[in-house]
Amino acid sequence: MTDVKAEKLINIYRKMSARLSELEQEQDTIKAQRKIVADHMLELLKETGAESMRTATGTIYRTVRPRYTTTDWDSMYKFIVENDAFHLMQQRVHDTNMKKFLEENPEVLPPGLNCLSAYTISVRKSR
Repeated sequence: MTDVKAEKLINIYRKMSARLSELEQEQDTIKAQRKIVADHMLELLKETGAESMRTATGTIYRTVRPRYTTTDWDSMYKFIVENDAFHLMQQRVHDTNMKKFLEENPEVLPPGLNCLSAYTISVRKSR
């Protein structure tokens, strides 16, 4: 009886996983198509020399969104420390790297470190 229940749950889970996979592919396709349309709108604004364009269905406008990166993390980190500018960094711990660090340094525990663990389910297709 338990085997039947487990088999039914596995089948439901696999069907849901397959559907999610289909939806993710569809979403990726739509995102790619939307980017093409957005690129055309940017080109239209560029061609007309406009910053925005109003129509009966909506308004398009362009803005500049800067993204900052570095090619030299050692120098960037030194700069941040020297200028007490830690607010320039995002606050999160890299899970995989922290796990590896703790495995390699079991006697060292960073202050304030929390570890939240939870069981997850993995389902493999039978062969």
